[in-house]
Amino acid sequence: MGNSKKKLVILVADDDEDDQLFTREAFEESKLLVDIRFVNDGLELLDYLKQQNKYTNPEDCPSPSLILLDLNMPKMDGREALKEIKSDTALKTIPVVALTTSKAEQDVLKTYELGINSFITKPVAIGEFIEIARTLGHYWLDIVQLPQNSKK
Repeated sequence: MGNSKKKLVILVADDDEDDQLFTREAFEESKLLVDIRFVNDGLELLDYLKQQNKYTNPEDCPSPSLILLDLNMPKMDGREALKEIKSDTALKTIPVVALTTSKAEQDVLKTYELGINSFITKPVAIGEFIEIARTLGHYWLDIVQLPQNSKK
C-alpha cells in the first residue's frame, strides 16, 4: 500500500449490476483509499461530470480522479461518452480507462484514437479483478501525477 494521503475518487460507468458489485468488491479487497461512484450509462456519466440533472450537489458527486469506462452501455455507449469527455476542455484532463468485456481490436484502436488512457479487458476471475484494482489504484494514487481538479 502506498503512503499517499489523498483519496482517489473513481467514477465507474457500467450498466451491469454484477460488474458494479465485482468492481466495488475488487477495490475493497485491494485495501486502497478509494471513493468509488457508479453511473449506469454514458448520459449519466456526462451528467455527473458536468454536475447537472440529478448530480448538482458537489458533495454527492466529487470530481473523479479517474474514470473506469465500460464501452457497451445503453442510451450512450462508452465510445460516445469518451468522445464527449475528450472534446470538453473542462473534462479532457481526467484520465479514462476502458474496463470492458470487449477484446475487439477495433475497440482498442478506436478508443486510443479518441484519447483513452488505458484499455483493460475485464477479467472473469475475482482474483484477477482484485489484482487489476490494486494495480490501477496504486498506479493512479502513488505513481502518476494527476492534475488538480478545478470545478467551475
